[in-house]
Amino acid sequence: MKSEPVAPPLERNGKGSPNRKIFAAATTIGVLTLVVKIVSMGKEMMVAAWFGTGDAMDAFVIAFLLPSYVINVIGGSFNAALIPTQIETRERMGPLVAQRLFQSISAFSGAMLLAITLLLALLAPVVLPYLGSGFDAEKTALTHRLFLFALPSIVITGLITNWEALLNSSERFALVAVAPAVVSFGALGGIWAGGHHWGIDALVGGTVAGMLLQLVVLGHSLKRQGMGFAICPLWHGMDANVKRVIGQYIPMIAGSVLFCSSILVDQAMASTLPAGSVATLNYGNKLVALAVGIGTAALGTAVLPHFSKMTAMEDWSGIRHTLKTYTWLILGVTVPATAVAIYASTPLAALLFQRGNFTVEDTLAVSRVQQMFFLQIPFYSLSLLYVRMISSLKGNRIVMWGALLGFCLNVILNLVLMRGMGVAGLALSTSLVYLFMTLFMAVMLVQCLRKAERGLR
Repeated sequence: MKSEPVAPPLERNGKGSPNRKIFAAATTIGVLTLVVKIVSMGKEMMVAAWFGTGDAMDAFVIAFLLPSYVINVIGGSFNAALIPTQIETRERMGPLVAQRLFQSISAFSGAMLLAITLLLALLAPVVLPYLGSGFDAEKTALTHRLFLFALPSIVITGLITNWEALLNSSERFALVAVAPAVVSFGALGGIWAGGHHWGIDALVGGTVAGMLLQLVVLGHSLKRQGMGFAICPLWHGMDANVKRVIGQYIPMIAGSVLFCSSILVDQAMASTLPAGSVATLNYGNKLVALAVGIGTAALGTAVLPHFSKMTAMEDWSGIRHTLKTYTWLILGVTVPATAVAIYASTPLAALLFQRGNFTVEDTLAVSRVQQMFFLQIPFYSLSLLYVRMISSLKGNRIVMWGALLGFCLNVILNLVLMRGMGVAGLALSTSLVYLFMTLFMAVMLVQCLRKAERGLR
């Protein structure tokens, strides 16, 4: 099929600079994500009051560790691999070809997720004792049961991620940003309805039910916006576009496996420390996840479609200007915010968690971990910006090698820092790895842009 010429930016996209469009999209996503994170934090406060940092919560964290790991690996890889090619295909070859591409890739990822789910169910008795190596037999059995209840979340969230990628590639950000709130409501509903009778099982059931409701909400939106084709994955064959996506998908998955493995390693190492360390590490990351989710995740979601369009139009000067603008903006916002957050860590932890079974000692332990996690915020933000640009240039192999180096560094730093700092050392290790990733991705991005510009000439 003959490609249509790419129109100039102002003719195709209307008036307004890419920086303003990115800022507007990121603001929309950020505001709605703030609402979602407030709901999520309310859920975490209730969970903390209900379960504290006891054995049940340790088991819950480990039970969801592998499903979350698979979801993060496949989800992050799917968006980064598909969106640049999806946008380029739609712009150059038309919406019908882009639809067929999406259906084929959805079928490919769905089959892979189903196979992984079945494999994990079979391997659970072997794998879980390693993740919870410090657990006794009763605690391991509880973890196994919760793990089996949590496994359906892999396929459910895989579908959610696919549909979110399509909506984001069409620059429909609002519903994608706000829909995750229903998962928190599901978890809260599970606790309220069955917490007294079923305990931690009610939290697992409510969480999975919330994911199903999120899937229904997104599917209804796709139908209303004329994208109902996305609901039915269908393999159309291995054409050139599918090969291009899979060519980016495989190294991105490999990189995500390594990068997300750091979370598994951290939690597994925390399980060898005194009881409650796994939950303490988990709680210590909650507020940091809130911070990066509101700002940097919003920016990361917004920039990928715009970077992909600018790359398709070979607007290298615009890309450099956008990168420079948002690098300074990120540093100007995150550095002072990080300093304030570290200073206020203990009262923040007390305000959020200290009630019910969550004691003063738990608050102090979580605060120390939280301070170390806060250090990552500027580096996480910058590395995400650079990774999104590299992905839009279809350089996901670079992300894979960076993840490999980061994983090795994380293991080494964990072993060194946890000896003197305990569970807080694991959090500090994470922040130092993000510092390394920022420097590595910045150097690689400069080289990618130079190569792209030489190719243009």
